[in-house]
Amino acid sequence: MATGTVPASFSGFKTTDNGLSFTKSVNFMKVSDLRRPKYLRTKVLVIRNSNLGPEIAEMQPASEGSPLLVPRQKYCESVDKTVRRKTRTVMVGNVALGSEHPIRIQTMTTTDTKDVAATVEQVMRIADKGADIVRITVQGRKEADACFDIKNTLVQKNYNIPLVADIHFAPAVALRVAECFDKIRVNPGNFADRRAQFEKLEYTEEDYQKELEHIEKVFTPLVEKCKKYGRAMRIGTNHGSLSDRIMSYYGDSPRGMVESAFEFARICRKLDYHNFVFSMKASNPVIMVQAYRLLVAEMYIQGWDYPLHLGVTEAGEGEDGRMKSAIGIGTLLQDGLGDTIRVSLTEPPEEEIDPCRRLANLGMKASDLQLGVAPFEEKHRHYFDFQRRTGQLPVQKEGEEVDYRGVLHRDGSVLISVSLDQLKSPEILYKSLATKLVVGMPFKDLATVDSILLRELPPVEDSKARLALKRLIDISMGVLTPLSEQLTKPLPNAVVLVNLKELATGAYKLLPEGTRLAVSVRGDEPYGDLDILKEIDATMLLHNISYDEDKLSRVHAARRLFEYLEDNALNLPVIHHLEFPQGIHRDDLVIGAGSAAGALLVDGLGDGILLEARDQDVDFLRNTSFNLLQGCRMRNTKTEYVSCPSCGRTLFDLQEISAEIREKTLHLPGVSIAIMGCIVNGPGEMADADFGYVGGAPGKIDLYVGKTVVKRGIDMDYATDALIQLIKDHGRWVEPPTEE
Repeated sequence: MATGTVPASFSGFKTTDNGLSFTKSVNFMKVSDLRRPKYLRTKVLVIRNSNLGPEIAEMQPASEGSPLLVPRQKYCESVDKTVRRKTRTVMVGNVALGSEHPIRIQTMTTTDTKDVAATVEQVMRIADKGADIVRITVQGRKEADACFDIKNTLVQKNYNIPLVADIHFAPAVALRVAECFDKIRVNPGNFADRRAQFEKLEYTEEDYQKELEHIEKVFTPLVEKCKKYGRAMRIGTNHGSLSDRIMSYYGDSPRGMVESAFEFARICRKLDYHNFVFSMKASNPVIMVQAYRLLVAEMYIQGWDYPLHLGVTEAGEGEDGRMKSAIGIGTLLQDGLGDTIRVSLTEPPEEEIDPCRRLANLGMKASDLQLGVAPFEEKHRHYFDFQRRTGQLPVQKEGEEVDYRGVLHRDGSVLISVSLDQLKSPEILYKSLATKLVVGMPFKDLATVDSILLRELPPVEDSKARLALKRLIDISMGVLTPLSEQLTKPLPNAVVLVNLKELATGAYKLLPEGTRLAVSVRGDEPYGDLDILKEIDATMLLHNISYDEDKLSRVHAARRLFEYLEDNALNLPVIHHLEFPQGIHRDDLVIGAGSAAGALLVDGLGDGILLEARDQDVDFLRNTSFNLLQGCRMRNTKTEYVSCPSCGRTLFDLQEISAEIREKTLHLPGVSIAIMGCIVNGPGEMADADFGYVGGAPGKIDLYVGKTVVKRGIDMDYATDALIQLIKDHGRWVEPPTEE
């Protein structure tokens, strides 16, 4: 047997009683069966876990040159189709969670838990909307006592929906409420540890072990009580509430989130308690996806099969909140991960149920049909960290009459389909494309559409429509049109859309030499058909699969396409082109786009988006497209909000205040504002935010810059103005634009 060692500068795994776990550093780590698999370009460490017999974890750097080793072994059942990950069944009251059951949907109450009547009424409304499970915040002894009345009243009214107690900082409260509720949610970051102060703490191995012993001492009584009463548990890590101990050892990272949860899971397993699920929530969908993937990869290594609760925390409201949730939850559902989900919106909780159900249906359909493509070898995609593949942007060529460099945007492009009818009113069209108008002439602005698709060109004699198109082309906006249209009604300087058949037959050669080409591909074609891409100079690829394909997965076909491009060193920009049927519900469009395109963009695969729905207005499609890019941490065109969904801890009317702050600050692209009802999940949950507006006491607001509180106890009537002044003081304010 070959053996090897990894030097102390490498981060990777350590051995525990239950197998492998993440570690910050080790002096030396023994590696058995070290080999170089033939299919990989880089050296891969293969670690055999002695506790699991033949189970092997293949290790590789998280990114090129990274000291962090991550398991390549697997994070889902299949990379070429949606196969639901097999899990055990966990019972939450009378509801079964796990891979043998439907994806369960849930939400959380926003009432004061001590107000039994209001809480009962809200739970009943939620149940009537079709939720499977309801979570209720339980922050103190009085709330725990009220839980008995809530449960009894619901039972008397014939509502048997399982109730979950949301616990932070209060082990004694958890013990009390476990006697009546069906499930306990514990946050590993604050159940036994003190609230994070974001201090850099140094721990010896002995110190760290003592902390773990303290956690076990505090947590064991709850585990034993849950066993006694047959209760379920969720070990729910939040990116924003990791303990100082975890952050000092693993960093404020997905890896720290996983280890935080595993510390509690090992105690459960030691006590032979297995009726629990995991969650890895973050307000950033990219971080959230990485954390769940690391969690599942580690569970595969350990041989664990616990179900997953999926959610993007503090997603926000309206389309923004739905889009963020679709990106995070939808991405994981496409990979067969997830057994219960919550869409966290800054809206009444019953309003979460409909988008939650739409997402669950999408995930169930994908796994039931096992949507995918023919098996292919995947070597290039980064599962655990964001590494964007950037296609080559258009370069100006000698002799070209117009500037093509603005046809695509370096941070992610937005393309929109335009009809002949819309060309009849040029100024209205220019405004819908978000151009800036000066004396009726369009100019590109921060959030202007980069290119348009015109499936039918206006007649050559329609000078008004053609002048409108010329003015767009003159400001470096691309105008894409099909080959057949360009051959019969040529538009000067258009980008011509062709398919692989038109390339193979040579039909495109009828175009004038030097014509810019965009190529439409599916991604599941034989590699021999794709090889023609090596012979042409395409400006971009449009990845497009029909919406009603019932066996083919857009996500997996695109991953196959990107593998082909990487294998053949083709650095072509790829635009995700999604066509939606007439009459589609707007939530289905948002969720479908977030799940299908977002699942690729969070892996850095793709250079832009084209959403086509002929009965939807251009403003909606444009805003949805930019929301998608911003949600995937690509192109930032408006203020980013981290807004919690409210619960019984919330100290003000979150929906009203959120709307007020958005109205006054929406014009600040590049600025991120957190609006938090209380501080239970942070300030770490505001890690991505520049400024924070946080309920500190009833009627009082604390303001943050990053993770640091800078003003406390501001009267709520003046807090929004104080927030704006804080933004001004830090040089991040600009005055709202005025209408021309």
